[in-house]
Amino acid sequence: MSNRPYMLSRFISVGCSVLFFFLLGTVVDAAAADMDITPFNTSNQSPLIQIYGLPHDSGADLIPPGTFRISMNQDLSSNYAVSNNSRELMTLDGESYRLAFVARYGFAPRWEVGIEIPYLFQGGGFLDSFIIGWHNTIGLPQGGRDSAARDRMDYNYSKDGAQKLEVEHAGSGIGDMSLMSGFGLYENSDDKSHDQLALKAALKLPTGDSSSLRGSGGTDFVLQLCGSMTNYSEWGSLGVYGSAGALAMSKGDVLRNQHNQFAGVGTLGFGWGPAPWISFKVQLNGNTPLYRDSSLDELSKSALMLVLGGALRFPGEYLLDIGVTEDLAVGSAPDVGFHLGLSKLF
Repeated sequence: MSNRPYMLSRFISVGCSVLFFFLLGTVVDAAAADMDITPFNTSNQSPLIQIYGLPHDSGADLIPPGTFRISMNQDLSSNYAVSNNSRELMTLDGESYRLAFVARYGFAPRWEVGIEIPYLFQGGGFLDSFIIGWHNTIGLPQGGRDSAARDRMDYNYSKDGAQKLEVEHAGSGIGDMSLMSGFGLYENSDDKSHDQLALKAALKLPTGDSSSLRGSGGTDFVLQLCGSMTNYSEWGSLGVYGSAGALAMSKGDVLRNQHNQFAGVGTLGFGWGPAPWISFKVQLNGNTPLYRDSSLDELSKSALMLVLGGALRFPGEYLLDIGVTEDLAVGSAPDVGFHLGLSKLF
């Protein structure tokens, strides 16, 4: 099987890293305005969860009228889980790379619309040896990863002797696109603070191939209330943000008879910006189970994912988010993930 999709993903990752270090060299020239603390634009990338319409944008910020914000977000995630009981057997072993183009436009005061177009690679990847070595170095359990075949793709699930899911071939293609909108409910801004509250919605369309786990085969709708508070002081920016919402999903193609049609979603985070060009952030992403009729954590457990990292602001008002993700609720999210998000207001 050709490894071209992952050669391309590695090329893109290296390219983004080169761009990062190039821009870092000019960061001292960034504008002197205080940096707002904003969420990471990422969500749970587990292969059985990322196909549904969990929101990536959970921020309370809105685009000013007559302007665009263009973003490129990438998520590289590694999954390894082998679970079984008397009735079920599941293996989730592989890597995914998601590159998303996002455009948001402020068309009126307090109103914005947007679109997200993702491109996904699914395959065996290249991170297994690195993760095994890292776990050995810091003394974390391997969970069987070190005894499994390296860099393979094997997504399988069977129940009561019947094969419910089998995806073992690498591939790439367009994922499920989303149409987005936002409405500002409240905003207060001065030289000491910036508080915001917004209602955001997204409609996810079945444009991806569900047989390759690049989509669910169904249409989803999410509505969420998003808020943030940032205070500016001599110590820099201090901010807290969060969101809470509901996800409604139509019947899709993946585990159709075990799929829940409703789920709760939410985020919570805080950050500190010690200088106008840098901030450090901690974020939690959670959702209630998307599946039922299973005793396996990968299907039945509420998901909780941790994102650690920060943001850099460069000349021209470019903003780069850098984050690393971990599954706090083991099995409910990828073992580890790497997030980069580059955006600019036009």
